[in-house]
Amino acid sequence: MGLEEFVKEKEFLICVDSDGCAMDTMDIKHIRCFGPCMVEEWGLYKWENLILKRWNEINLYTMTRGINRFKGLTQMLREIQDQYTQIDGIDEFELWVKTSDELSNTALKKSMEKTKNICMEKALSWSEKVNQSIDQLPEEDKRPFEGVKDALKYAHEYADVAIVSSANEKAVLDEWESYGLLEHVDLVLAQDAGSKAYCIQQLLKKGYKNENVLMTGDAPGDCQAAMKNGVFYFPILVCKEAQSWQEFKDVAVLRLIKGTYAGAYQSEKIKLFEDNLK
Repeated sequence: MGLEEFVKEKEFLICVDSDGCAMDTMDIKHIRCFGPCMVEEWGLYKWENLILKRWNEINLYTMTRGINRFKGLTQMLREIQDQYTQIDGIDEFELWVKTSDELSNTALKKSMEKTKNICMEKALSWSEKVNQSIDQLPEEDKRPFEGVKDALKYAHEYADVAIVSSANEKAVLDEWESYGLLEHVDLVLAQDAGSKAYCIQQLLKKGYKNENVLMTGDAPGDCQAAMKNGVFYFPILVCKEAQSWQEFKDVAVLRLIKGTYAGAYQSEKIKLFEDNLK
């Protein structure tokens, strides 16, 4: 079922990100897949260690955590050109990233076929290799964080639950299905559905009041998507994921239902979130 077919059933809506939020997959995907595939695609072995360290900083441990893969790639390639070696065609690829309505493999392929831009061609190849590499990760290395299943089961008693993720849809479905999480989900919106802000905006049109909607995520983009739409945000803190999910279940869901999420509690959550990524 897609966004157009989705019908509101409960008065409350809880949106949940996947990688690094519900699933303990973000670090492993970037460390084993995203970074190494970039080094391979552009032949950056001479500076591999430095480049991989910087890739992980951008995508995992700073305020750009969770950035769209093509935005992260553009930033990294621009730094590589400035510090190490020429990246052919980067200007046109960067322009596409800044102006495209949809940042996905499908959209990139359409633009690449028109422009024949070498950087766009390599970016698409890289992205497809990343997806293949992620598919080949051992299943035991792609697990939900402690407490996620119980928390989602509890939340689903009171609210419609939607996955809102910028990850590849197949990977999201496979990972959530493997651990029985999809039974507590009403809708899956992944990379091709549009930005997180757009997805939340469209979900609000289904009839939810803004004060009845909560976005749960681990990255600044999740918080920004919530704020842009005037809905609440609950952070899953990096390196404190189990504690975060416990609080989500014990405190956040009830505050949302009882109408006491706004004000001091929301401000406290956002401050803790920002301090945790500095």
